[in-house]
Amino acid sequence: MTRAVLALFVLLVPSAALAHVGVGDTSGFGHGFSHPISGIDHVLTMVAVGLLAAHLAGRALWLVPLTFVSVMAAAGALGMVGVDLPFVEIGIGLSVVVLGLVIAFQRDLPTSVAMALVAFFAIFHGHAHGTEMPGSSSGLLYGAGFVVATALLHAVGIGLGLALGYAGQSYSRRICQIGGAAMSLAGVAILAGTI
Repeated sequence: MTRAVLALFVLLVPSAALAHVGVGDTSGFGHGFSHPISGIDHVLTMVAVGLLAAHLAGRALWLVPLTFVSVMAAAGALGMVGVDLPFVEIGIGLSVVVLGLVIAFQRDLPTSVAMALVAFFAIFHGHAHGTEMPGSSSGLLYGAGFVVATALLHAVGIGLGLALGYAGQSYSRRICQIGGAAMSLAGVAILAGTI
């Protein structure tokens, strides 16, 4: 199981963090879809949201990802129309650090606290997605693309989290500690500009 998680991490790491404000050409569903999966910071955060939801289980299994996607879509719409938001890159980097720590420590947060936490970070991710859309493309198609990609990444995190549950309590906890710590270190590297 550890090798599988490590292999997944190694496959995701080469995606350079290019999914940010003012970088690249974007248009339509395909570009909206590729935006969340083209940056390691977005990928790690979206998967972490799914892992958190799987850890909390119950209603959190759908409420936590739904909260992230909903707030992200709203913030994306604000970004599309030019509403300015300071510290977007810092907020995105911090989302990787904080959610990685939450995964590592395996705390049983109340669902409402988990929802508030992911909603806060969804603002930064959504704004980054929205500001990437050029004026010549369809906001609806582009937005649908990044919403679908985000939901799929959440599903990957939920799937990993549920699969870890079958590994047994001690193995699951250790894998989450290692994976969460690795996410947090990646977040520090993102904030430092080294990845």
